[in-house]
Amino acid sequence: MNDTPPDRQGGPTPPTTHASSPWTLREYAFLGDGERGALVGPRGEMVWLCAPRWDSDAVFSTLIGGPGEYVLGPDDHWNVWGGYYEEGTLIHVGRWITGDSEIECREALAGPAAPDRLVVLRRIRAVRGDARIRLRLDARPGFGTHPMTGLRLEDDGTWSAQGGGLRLRLAGAADATPDGQGLLEARFTVAAGEARDLVLEIGTRAGAEELDPGRLWRATERHWAGVAPDCSGLAAPRDARHAYAILHGLTSASGAMVAAATTSLPERANGERNYDYRFAWIRDQCYAGLAVAAHGPHPLLDAGLSFMTERLLADGGELRPAYTVTGDPVARERALPLPGYPGGTDRVGNRAGRQFQLDSFGEILQLYAAAARLDRLDTDARRALDVAVDAVERNWTRPDAGLWELENHWWTHSRLCAVAGLRAAAHAVGGRAARDWDGLADTILRETRRRCLSPRGLWRRAEGDDGPEAALLLPLARGCLPPDDPSGPRTRRFIAERLSEDGYLYRFGHGDRPLGEAEGAFLLCGFMMALAAHHQRDPVTAFRWFERTRAACGSPGLFAEEYDVGQRQLRGNLPQAFVHAQLLEAAVRLSDDRAG
Repeated sequence: MNDTPPDRQGGPTPPTTHASSPWTLREYAFLGDGERGALVGPRGEMVWLCAPRWDSDAVFSTLIGGPGEYVLGPDDHWNVWGGYYEEGTLIHVGRWITGDSEIECREALAGPAAPDRLVVLRRIRAVRGDARIRLRLDARPGFGTHPMTGLRLEDDGTWSAQGGGLRLRLAGAADATPDGQGLLEARFTVAAGEARDLVLEIGTRAGAEELDPGRLWRATERHWAGVAPDCSGLAAPRDARHAYAILHGLTSASGAMVAAATTSLPERANGERNYDYRFAWIRDQCYAGLAVAAHGPHPLLDAGLSFMTERLLADGGELRPAYTVTGDPVARERALPLPGYPGGTDRVGNRAGRQFQLDSFGEILQLYAAAARLDRLDTDARRALDVAVDAVERNWTRPDAGLWELENHWWTHSRLCAVAGLRAAAHAVGGRAARDWDGLADTILRETRRRCLSPRGLWRRAEGDDGPEAALLLPLARGCLPPDDPSGPRTRRFIAERLSEDGYLYRFGHGDRPLGEAEGAFLLCGFMMALAAHHQRDPVTAFRWFERTRAACGSPGLFAEEYDVGQRQLRGNLPQAFVHAQLLEAAVRLSDDRAG
C-alpha cells in the first residue's frame, strides 16, 4: 500500500460520449480464465479487461474513466437486469426483461487459456419475443493510448485490427459498421427462440484457427467441468463452489493467484487507499491453499504450492510479499491521466512488493504443513519448507510491515503467525526437525508474550499499542496458543466488542474516529472471526459471523475487500481472492460443527 500520490504520465484518448457510466460495484459480474479477467455491467458492457495478462495495460478501461469497452445487450434501456453463474464455473448468463422480450447472454473467457491470447465468448439469445440488440466494440490498448488501426472486414466475415502490440479479431458481426477510428457498432434483431454467437480474440498473436463458437464453447465447458469439486456437505455448498470457481479464474497456469482482477477501485470515496491488486500476494496464495487443503487435495492446492516452492527456492529469505504471475517483481506505483472510478484514482503498480512481511512466512509454513498432511510435498517442496523455517529463525525479531502493509513495527499478529506456522509444520513433519521448530516457536511466543500481552491478559496490536486488532484472530484460529490459554478467548471478545458494527468486523481503530468513518468493514476479518470462534468451540458465534459476512456480496456473488455497513455497498477491488478463500475455509471448518 502507498499513501503517496505517484507521478503521472500522459496520453490516452478520452472516452467517447457514448461510453457507459459506472455502476456500484455490487452490480458487476466477473469473467476469468486464470490469465486475465473482465468485469461486465448490467447493460452487457464489458468495462474492464487487461490484455494479454493480468498486469498488462487495459484494453477496456471504462471502469476507471478511460476509453474502451465491449457492449452486447438490449437496444432498449427500459429493461430489468439479472443473471447467474452456471454452477461451479465462471460461465455467466446475463438476463434482461424488456417491455416485449426476454433476452439472455451467455458469456465467458474461453478455456483452457493461453497466456498470449484471450477469447471472449458471447451468445445472445431471444428467450421470448424478438430481441433488439446493440453491439459496440471499442478496443483501446494501453489504457486508451493506442486505438486499434487497420480495421477491416476479412473475406470470412471476421473483423481484424491491430494496435498497441495487440491483434484483434471479431467473428459474428459482419453487419457491423466501422467509424474510421477503430470503433465497431451494430444494431440487429435476434428472432424469438434464436441465438447469435460473437467471438472476440485479442492477443500478441492472432490465432490461425477459425473462431468457431461451437468448438470454443465445448472446450470451455469441458475445462470448467472438473474445476469445482462437490461441496454438498459444506456449510454453504453453493457459495463454496462459487469460491472455487473464482479462485480458479484468478489463478494462472504458473500457479500464481492474483489478489483481484482490478486496480484503483476506492476503499473510501476520495481517499488515498486505492491500490493495484493484479498481482500474486504470497499471503493470499497461502489463504487459498489452506482453504482448499481443508477440503481435500484438489488441484488448486498443488498449483499454489508449485508457485510458492519456485519462489522460495529462487529468493530464499528475500522472498517478496507479491509478484507478477510470472514470478517477476511488481512494478513501482505510477498514475495514469484518467479520472478513475468515481471517488477513486488510477494507480498501477504496488510498493508492497518491496516490503518485508514476517507473517507471510508463518502462513507459508501453515500451507506446507497442510500439504504434508495430504502427502503433497515433493523433494523441492521439502527443501522450500526448510528455507521458510530458516527465514523465520533469522528474521522474527525484525520489525515488519505486517498483514496490513503499514509502517515497520513489532506487530503481534506477525509473531503469532510464525508461532502457529512452526507448530503446524513440526506436527506435520515430525522427527528431529520438529523438536527444533517447536523450540523456536516456544522462544518466539515467550518473547511475544513478554512484549505484547497486556496486564489484562489481552494480546496487544503491537508492542506499545494496546488497541484491538482483528488480524490476531487468524493465528488464534490456527492454534498458536495452547487450548487452555485464556488470552485467546479474551482477545476475541475484546475484538468483537471494540471493532464490530451491525454484525460486521473492522480491522482496527483509527484514533477517535467512529467505525465506518475511516474505512469499511473488512470482510476477511469477519470470516477470521468465524474461524476463531469455531476453533474456540463456540459454534453458534462462528455461524453467526459466517452468515452475516457472506451476506455482504453483490448479486453475482462477488466479494470486494471492504463493505460499507451504512450504505450496504462494496468497497475496493473486485473480486477479492482472500475473502472468497476465507469463505471457503470457514464453510469447510463449520461443516464439522453442523455435522455434530
